[in-house]
Formats: sequence, structure tokens, C-alpha cells
Amino acid sequence: MKFFASLALAITLLTTALAQHQTFTINPDTSDVEIKLNTTHEVVNGTFHIQSGTIDFDRTASHISGIVIVAAATGKTGNGSRDKKMNRDILKADQFATVTFAPKSYTGTIPTSGDSTIQVSGVFTLLSTPHDLTIPMLIHIDGPKATAKAQFVVPYVKWGLKNPSFLIWKADNDVAIDLNLAGQIAN
Repeated sequence: MKFFASLALAITLLTTALAQHQTFTINPDTSDVEIKLNTTHEVVNGTFHIQSGTIDFDRTASHISGIVIVAAATGKTGNGSRDKKMNRDILKADQFATVTFAPKSYTGTIPTSGDSTIQVSGVFTLLSTPHDLTIPMLIHIDGPKATAKAQFVVPYVKWGLKNPSFLIWKADNDVAIDLNLAGQIAN
């Protein structure tokens, strides 16, 4: 009898432990990256398309892994010539087709449902150069549906990209990013 009680307890604990490991699969059709670049004459707003993304996480160990992939050549700001220059000269999308973020760890608590804010640390790769980055992320879970939103700044000039300034039109050396991810969570 003790054997069966111990076996039942072990199965219960194993089931609970396995339920803590989940995968967030990002839906590219309902996710995007918004950018905001301040210049001397205007604020340039734009969007990029999320190509794909999958994030594995464990609520019990604060372990997170995976990748979010952004298609570099999809940047749209509402000005075709500016977009062409951004994609060709700044992002060099013909050589570096993607921009990625690979989370490595997080602090905070991810509940089984509702809202939470966590700090996600990982590697942001731009022009094939990795950069360590920690960003606050607002998580919302509703059954199998989930969203993750983050706002952060990328010091793109410091990270080796060209500043698009010319003549009297001057651009900041940093760009504000709004990351909006939506998708499904599964065990």
C-alpha cells in the first residue's frame, strides 16, 4: 500500500513539474515590432514584421530560451525612399536578413493566468553581432492565448549601425522599440 501511495505522489509531483514547462508560439500575423526615431524635423514611426518565434519557459526555475526572429527587410515607415535606404544602407538586409532576440533568463513570476511583469535577459543580434540586453516585459495569459509586450531602446549607432542623418536632417543615435508578441501557450 505504501508503494502505491508513493507512486501516486511521484506521478502527481512529476505531472506538476512538467506542467510548469511551457512553450509560447508566436503568431507572426498578430505580432510586430514598432520603432520610433526622433529627428530634427519629425518623429519617424515604423513597423517590422515578426518572421517567427518560439519561447520555452519554466515557471519553477526562471528558465527561458528560444528566439524571436524579425525580417530585417520588412521595415516600413511610410516613405519608400527612406525605407529603401534603411533596409539597404542601415540594416544591410541583403547581407543580414534577420534581427533576433534570444532570451536566456528572467526574473519575476509568470502566473498561470492574468498579468505579470518580468525582466528578460538575453542576446539581441543585429548585423550578426550579439548584444546582451535586459528588457521589462508585460505578460498576459488567458487560457492558451498569451501576449508579451516590451518597450526598450536600442543604441543602434553604438552597436555599429550607420546614423541616417544628412545635411540639416539629424537623427538620434538611439531608436525606441515596442515589441508586441501574441500567440499560444502549450505544454
